[in-house]
Amino acid sequence: MTTNRTFTMIKPDAVENGYIGKILDMITEAGFEIKAMKYTRLSQKQAEDFYAVHAERPFYGELVSYMTSGPIVAAILEKDNAVADFRTLIGATDPSEAAEGTVRKAYAESKGRNAVHGSDSDENADIEGKFHFAFEEIH
Repeated sequence: MTTNRTFTMIKPDAVENGYIGKILDMITEAGFEIKAMKYTRLSQKQAEDFYAVHAERPFYGELVSYMTSGPIVAAILEKDNAVADFRTLIGATDPSEAAEGTVRKAYAESKGRNAVHGSDSDENADIEGKFHFAFEEIH
């Protein structure tokens, strides 16, 4: 199933460093329309559930701890080819490997504190968006 929507979170490090506005500017300047957005904080259970796919990996506990360490901004974005275009916009997970002009090159601190999440497939974009937003919150 191909859609024109993707899901993102501005992560605790970028929120803490005051980059919400700058990241949202990059997103909208790249042609994405915000269909849903909220400023929130993940509970321990929400973070564990959201990242359950990584539960067996050695970084899982650290990831959950990091994602519950402060507020996030969750959003559903819309644009043609949304998932692929957003992955290009955010850049490589490791900011030292990210291309110039990408969100992570500009605002990520490290591979672990990498400023933003972006869905890796249309299917995951749908699942992740529904995890954070009720139907009536999406416009």
